[in-house]
Amino acid sequence: MEKHDEFPPLDKWRFDDMTSKTEKLWGLPSIAKALGVSVDKARKLAQKDDVPIYRPDGATYMAFRSDLMAWLRTK
Repeated sequence: MEKHDEFPPLDKWRFDDMTSKTEKLWGLPSIAKALGVSVDKARKLAQKDDVPIYRPDGATYMAFRSDLMAWLRTK
């Protein structure tokens, strides 16, 4: 078996996982940049129940990049 046969084929989900930067995104500016939207739009999205943007301390927004990308794929 050749070395490259040991790994599954590269698909868009594996590519996202391999090339994404920091997994945790803190603050609306970082989240908005990852989504490609304005900060105001990110704030509106955070109010929706199905969007994976959280406020663990009740003040600071945070999200996981992989969760946001998975959510975007469903849209």
